[in-house]
This record gives sequence, structure tokens and C-alpha cells, in this order.
Amino acid sequence: MGGMTCLVTGATSGIGYETALGLARAGARVGIVGRDPRKVLASAASIREAVPGAGIDDFVADLSSQAETRRLIDEVRAAYDRLDVLVNNAGAIFDRHQTTVDGIERTWALDHLAYMQVTLGLLDLLKASAPARVVNVASRVHMNGAIDLDDIDLTRSYSPLKAYSQAKLGNVVFTAALARRLAGSGVTANSLHPGVVATGFAGDTGGWFGFGWKLIRPFLIAPSDGAATSLHLATSPQVDGISGRYFAKCRPVQPSAAARDEALQEKVWALSLRQLGLADAA
Repeated sequence: MGGMTCLVTGATSGIGYETALGLARAGARVGIVGRDPRKVLASAASIREAVPGAGIDDFVADLSSQAETRRLIDEVRAAYDRLDVLVNNAGAIFDRHQTTVDGIERTWALDHLAYMQVTLGLLDLLKASAPARVVNVASRVHMNGAIDLDDIDLTRSYSPLKAYSQAKLGNVVFTAALARRLAGSGVTANSLHPGVVATGFAGDTGGWFGFGWKLIRPFLIAPSDGAATSLHLATSPQVDGISGRYFAKCRPVQPSAAARDEALQEKVWALSLRQLGLADAA
């Protein structure tokens, strides 16, 4: 990965941190994105300590805010003249219905729309750096997900798992729709299930979900193991030219029937663009 530049969102802990660390160890220049300035600086320092001489850049943004995400895109474009790998990893689960500053349900905004906004905002940089890769961290819970196109904000019926599985299904359908649009560009896009990982992503979640997460956390796989498939998709020559697939344990597997529904993929793409106020320029 020497000479390559990578960007990892949600990189201050868990899978994102281990992914950034692995990319740095592979010789890449790595930009890490997080919401908390102190955690971003601490994570950057930790990676530099673990990989002496590593080129680590720190970016701060709350990706649930479209304005902050636009600022992040501008900062990345100012800092980098190339981008070889984009790993969309930032995400969380929330125990109660919350609305962002843009008036969008927070899980959908952070866990899905931010993936799309960051990717499309940096797409010309990725294309100019081709061959390049987009890696979207989804989850196996998309298998139980459904996307309510008539109530995407889940105002009529909300649960943490319903919102999270909807957003993770959003990741998989977005990846498939993006891959179609990128055909022939030299940029690939794939999504993945990292495994059920002992991270802090549900650390601030209350209610039964937060309680249950704390009970099972000691039995989950380590973040370094959870980052394996992200790193495989970001670095391995075995996936050169492979696009639009869904991976688990570093192997392509079949996603849910809903995730393979091209009509749904296009409807979600169009809805997401409207929510982001973007034209379809991919």
C-alpha cells in the first residue's frame, strides 16, 4: 500500500481503528475520521506510536450532519490529491427515536446517508486515482431488514434494531447501485459483514438492547478480527476488479433477497439523493 492514500470513517475505536491501523502497517497514508476531537487526536497518536513514520491525518466531523459532512469532504479534497481506498465504517445504534439537524432519523442519517454523501463527494478523487476501492461496512442484520420507503424516518414504528437493520440494508443496496454506476471506471465498491464484534458502538444505548449488548459483549470477536474483511477488501489483490458484492469472513456471500432487488436499490438511491439534496452524477 506504499504510496496509497486511504480514508476511514469512524476510526477512533473498534473496527474502524483496527482498519486504519492495518492500513498504516501496510504502508498507506491514512486519514481517520471521528466525531470527538480528543478521540481523533488520541487515535492518530496511538497509530503513529504503533507504526513509526506512518502518515496519519486526522479529520473531525459529525457525519449525522450533512453540513459537517460537506465540510469534511472539502477538507479531504484540500488535503489529498489522490484517494485509493475509502472505508465507510462510522455508525451507531440508538435506543430511542432521534432526529438530526437535517430532520432525518439519526440511524438512517449516520449509518446510511453519510456513506452515500462521503462517497459521492469524493468520487471524482477516487476515479482520478483508479484503480480505487470503496468499502462499505454493513452487517448481517440487513438480512432481517426492510426499508420503509413510505416512512423512512420510522415515525410510526421505531425500535433500535429495526432502524439499524434498515440502515444496514441501505448500505448493501447502495453498494450494488453504486457498483453499477462505476462499471468501467476502475473504481470498485463492495460491502461486508464484519462479524459480531466487541466494540463500543452500542455503549451509549440504553433500554433492553443496551443491556443485552453489555451481557453478550465478553463473548464477541475482537475488533482486530472484525477488521479482517474490511482490510481484505481494501488491500487484497484477490478482489481486484470485483465489485457490487457482499462479503463475510473475507469471502463473497449472498445477501438477502431484498438486498438483491434492483428495483429497490434504485428506489433507495433516488430517495437518498433527495434527502441529501444531490443530483445523480455518479
